[in-house]
Amino acid sequence: MLTLWNTLLYQPLLQALIFLYKITGSFGLAVLVLTVLIRAVLVPITIPALKSAKKMAELKPHLDALKNKHGSDKQRLQAEQLKLYREHGVNPAAGCLPYLVQFLVLIALYQVFIFFLQHGRVDGLVVNMKFFWMDLAKPDHTYILPVFAGLTQLVLSVMMVPVQKTDNRKQTTENKEQKEKKEADMAEQMQKQMLFLMPAMTVFIGISLPSGLALYWVATTVFSLVQQYFVTGLGGLETYLAKLKNLKQRV
Repeated sequence: MLTLWNTLLYQPLLQALIFLYKITGSFGLAVLVLTVLIRAVLVPITIPALKSAKKMAELKPHLDALKNKHGSDKQRLQAEQLKLYREHGVNPAAGCLPYLVQFLVLIALYQVFIFFLQHGRVDGLVVNMKFFWMDLAKPDHTYILPVFAGLTQLVLSVMMVPVQKTDNRKQTTENKEQKEKKEADMAEQMQKQMLFLMPAMTVFIGISLPSGLALYWVATTVFSLVQQYFVTGLGGLETYLAKLKNLKQRV
């Protein structure tokens, strides 16, 4: 298993980073170029995953309706959900493989970066770890890079949230209306908590990690932002931009 890991991931990424470093003469530039190349290679599997996630978000009202109708009959509910997925050509598990591949690549890259950061040499050459104000072998004590990593992660997380649409349909009974409102409020609170959790963790982890790894995280998140925009647009960011626009008009 270890041999397979080294052959398929670790060694190719290590050799690619060595090659890019020799060309650019900068570890920082090599990291940025390698990040773009990796994300470009993964585009054929990440784009379908993003499109599948978009379709799933569009089907959410239909799924909610099925839960309200068949919530007490789990087998019937599952059958109706599968039928809905088939009708719209959606595979709920389609997004798992791309994220698994990205996670494995991230682990391998972490090992590659640690190799560079610990040894400081490659093929007899001293690795130049200076990149702008940073020493990529050490944490960024100015906190600029970790904070920027967290902010870009926050924007990406917001963009991935489906645009909230107002449903003006009247409920048949007052009890049903209150129940659905309570469930919606709970779901919204959980969603908001998760929305800020990942960016906060990104900042916390980025402060303690070598700047080279934080630089990679920023680069891959920015790439994801661009990719997300071309697939789903601004997504949930539209809601916050609209609120900001209304706030400016009031001022």
